[in-house]
Amino acid sequence: MDDKKRRLRTDYPFFLTYRTRWSDNDQYGHVNNAIYYHLFDAIVNTYLIGQCSLDPMKSKHIGLVVSSFCEFFSPVAFPDVLDLGLRVSRLGTSSVTYEVGMFKSKASSEESNEASDTACAVGGYTHVFVESTSRRSTQMSEQLRSNLMKLAKQSSSPAVSKL
Repeated sequence: MDDKKRRLRTDYPFFLTYRTRWSDNDQYGHVNNAIYYHLFDAIVNTYLIGQCSLDPMKSKHIGLVVSSFCEFFSPVAFPDVLDLGLRVSRLGTSSVTYEVGMFKSKASSEESNEASDTACAVGGYTHVFVESTSRRSTQMSEQLRSNLMKLAKQSSSPAVSKL
């Protein structure tokens, strides 16, 4: 079984920084669970648009989320600054499973000048790529698949999915 609680920054090859907002907090004084999914979507689409040249508004193929998950290990709250790490844990011909590690950044730490190396949360989702008009499953382009391979787990090759 995969122990996500042991994820480190070094497990993720791509990062995006997010400064939490007051409105991200819920009545319990920490970032609301739904916000985590917004952040997962933000880093995945930042990578797809910036590194894979995918234009979700014009592309013939789009990724649809078919499953998602999140495991919470320690709370985050405004005014924390977060470092979101992205990797691919499974790569098929028409689907990809992303994993996002959420870490408190150096800017969040008042007590020390160091960023946290252990994840506050780990989550992600699976995209199945489909034709944008028919919504029928389709293979990823070689360019997209090649760029997603750059995010594959570093400890071993990614698991292969048939989707």
